[in-house]
Amino acid sequence: PKRAESAMGFDYGRGRIGIALASRVTQYASPLHTLDVRQGIDWDAIGQLIATWQPDLLVVGLPLNEDGSEHEVTAEAKRFARRLEGRFNRPYRLVDERLSSHEAAARLTGMYSAGRRGRRRTGVTLDSVAACLILETWLSLEAANR
Repeated sequence: PKRAESAMGFDYGRGRIGIALASRVTQYASPLHTLDVRQGIDWDAIGQLIATWQPDLLVVGLPLNEDGSEHEVTAEAKRFARRLEGRFNRPYRLVDERLSSHEAAARLTGMYSAGRRGRRRTGVTLDSVAACLILETWLSLEAANR
């Protein structure tokens, strides 16, 4: 199979889904969008992002407990990944996201030490930064598998 050059990453959550983009060529991931999913997943919005950015691969963070066991949201994230593949005819990969939220919070604080106003202006959220970290893990795994 063709090796993915670009990926769209998803930090799945029950309230929000963070979305980011990455390129294997540049080895860089950047935050893209955060969807509020408390009223349900907006598949049209996800479809528009996929149509616009044309990623080769969809990467979904797999929430696990610190000891590697499945978390209560693990099955939901797996189901979300399968639904992405089915709806958008793109392959997916699950990537361990342990501790990504903690790292995302630290990174977000560092990025915007001026506070929330800077974050609001750019639209960068904890969830989209967590999606970047998921993609950075994917990029690392890709580099290791060369």
